[in-house]
Amino acid sequence: MGQIYDFAVIGAGAAGLSAAQYGARANLSTIVIEELAPGGQALFIDKLENYPGILEPINGFELAERMRKQAEQFGSSFIEASALSVRKAEDRFIIETSVGPLESLTVLIATGARHKQLGIPGEQEYIGKGVSYCATCDGPFFKGKRILVVGGGDSACDEAIYLSNLSDKILMIHRRDRFRAQKALASRVLSNPSIKVLFNTVAKEIKGNSKVHSVVLENTLSHELTEEPFDGIFIFIGSTPQTGFLKDIAIQFDESGYIITDCNMQTSITGLFAAGDVRATPFRQIVTAAADGAIAARSAASYIDEQRGQAYR
Repeated sequence: MGQIYDFAVIGAGAAGLSAAQYGARANLSTIVIEELAPGGQALFIDKLENYPGILEPINGFELAERMRKQAEQFGSSFIEASALSVRKAEDRFIIETSVGPLESLTVLIATGARHKQLGIPGEQEYIGKGVSYCATCDGPFFKGKRILVVGGGDSACDEAIYLSNLSDKILMIHRRDRFRAQKALASRVLSNPSIKVLFNTVAKEIKGNSKVHSVVLENTLSHELTEEPFDGIFIFIGSTPQTGFLKDIAIQFDESGYIITDCNMQTSITGLFAAGDVRATPFRQIVTAAADGAIAARSAASYIDEQRGQAYR
């Protein structure tokens, strides 16, 4: 198969790029496998202003490019390919990719999660221009403005409460007649004076010019359509971890399909790590994904040292 790498990183979002840098700096032969452009979910961010040390807002693409170049400068290699499967063979892992197999002593799964979308007209066109899937990331751009929140689960309620600290003009809609969030969380939303709730309501179309200016809503019982003005629409209907290629390895997931790790980012299989949005974590941000990646790289280096009998005692 050719070279046996020390550290293979699957996914080049913030977690993967951070891990690639730390892995290469630890003198691990590091390869990053990414099927699209480096950056992951960060590519959808128009203005990034909450990353430590970034005083002037930059877009997610620019941050990802800086992280990629930094990793390359330290010696990481990148290949454009899809990961098809991962399996462990004695003391190493075999990664089947769309351009052929790779072998590595350790592997990091950093493939992230994809936000579920409404699939309505205008949604794709206005991502980053009023359509968002992250209140912590984009909420501050909508201080005092008209906000629509879509969803009825824990994350939707959590994010609506967060947004209520920024604006008192929030409408929250849910397609059913009650929230599926925990009762205590739902009660906090329903009693919040900054949040108006409409049940049995769905978004049908997002309208705008250069940015969002209104949303067409439908009452699911009467099928009546109304068009309401909004500056931003925050969509929280769940996300899907990108783990389908892990079918050939007995890794442990939580009930939502996210990978379970310990504090060192190691999964239930030694030598196999996970970082960023693909793992079970209470907070998904670029800064936390980058931290996960750094920890995973350090853990991979320690694991390799132990396997070689070089661990520091």
